Amino acid sequence: MNRTLVFVVLGLILLTIDWYVWTGLRLAIRNLSTSWQRGIGIGYWVFTGLTLMAYLAIQLLPPDIFSKNVRIFVITFITVPYLSKLLAVVILLIDELRRTLQWVMGYIFPSSTGNVGGDNEKVIPRSEFLAQTAVIAGAGLMGTFAFGIISGAHDYRIRRVKVSLKNLPKAFDGIKIAQLSDIHSGSFFNKTAVKGGIEMLMKEKPDIAFFTGDLVNDRAEEVKEYIHIFDKLKAPLGVHSTLGNHDYGDYVKWGSDTQKINNLNDLKKAHGLLGWNLMLDENRAIRVDGEEIGLIGIQNWGAGNFAKYGNLEKAYAGSEDFPVKLLLSHDPSHWRSQVLPKYTDIDIAFAGHTHGMQFGVELPGIQWSPVQYRYKEWGGLYQEKDQYIYVNRGFGYLGYPGRVGILPEITIMELVRG
Repeated sequence: MNRTLVFVVLGLILLTIDWYVWTGLRLAIRNLSTSWQRGIGIGYWVFTGLTLMAYLAIQLLPPDIFSKNVRIFVITFITVPYLSKLLAVVILLIDELRRTLQWVMGYIFPSSTGNVGGDNEKVIPRSEFLAQTAVIAGAGLMGTFAFGIISGAHDYRIRRVKVSLKNLPKAFDGIKIAQLSDIHSGSFFNKTAVKGGIEMLMKEKPDIAFFTGDLVNDRAEEVKEYIHIFDKLKAPLGVHSTLGNHDYGDYVKWGSDTQKINNLNDLKKAHGLLGWNLMLDENRAIRVDGEEIGLIGIQNWGAGNFAKYGNLEKAYAGSEDFPVKLLLSHDPSHWRSQVLPKYTDIDIAFAGHTHGMQFGVELPGIQWSPVQYRYKEWGGLYQEKDQYIYVNRGFGYLGYPGRVGILPEITIMELVRG
């Protein structure tokens, strides 16, 4: 879809949400004095106007006009109010259903006074229903997302998983793999916390480390001030990396093709400055005590409308004789689309991309996020026959500068002989 059309359609959707929420708010405050109603109305539309102006600024002005922190603030200023308004829309729709059912039941069971259509004293007025529910729900949602920024954004969690492979060489029995994904360095606002996350990882003393893409949001320059933090990520068998969809600069309107190419080249150089072995549709041997396994890394390949730069056929060529093959591929949809149908000897794929949508619930026996309706494999370990994929929930964040329920992840995987 044309970018301008998306911009217009989304703007109309936001205006529709604003108007619908206002109709509910107006009913909820109708018992207040005229001056209070007028003040609340002015406040609502002034704040709404500011959020819409922020949306226009993000869409129409060159990205370079904002500093990183200002851009994060503007995106947050847009996101959090509209998430709250979406909750209000849900409440309003529930009330529409409630009132419709009461109206229908009024016809089926008319009151003793002979009234039909649900007009009796037991029907809760719409204004009372909205006043009681919207305030509680809206405040709760705003508080939740504020907490997600203050606490959740950098609340790094180590997730440990053990995978048994029947063909794993003896020298690799017990090998410890660390995985990071989706750093999105352009979004960070707390450098000290980011440093703490890497220190937490290094205390695990991994044997080998993988990074599965999205080092930046759009531009290579975003990572400059974090080079001295992420270059502390070390492992005896090396740190191996690949690219994600955001690393190519596809979501920026460049002045020329040359600028975009130079940006990608600078990003590749950044991997070198970090001491990471960037894999671009290739494979290599990982050797321990005379035995070896294969590591395959491809460029981004995503199902649907996501970029398909990766060439698995090229990356796989020459790896046939490795007894165990590990694949670095940013987008988990690649596993089901290309790996499972044809490359049945790729033992484990490591991916990221989804972030777990930075929102959801993960409790013992319960794992839910809205992103699961888009990705079948979106967070954690999945198995299909003898093949596995591990989807890292991401180290950073994008858009909303926080996390609720789905916390930033450091993966520690141990491989054992089956």
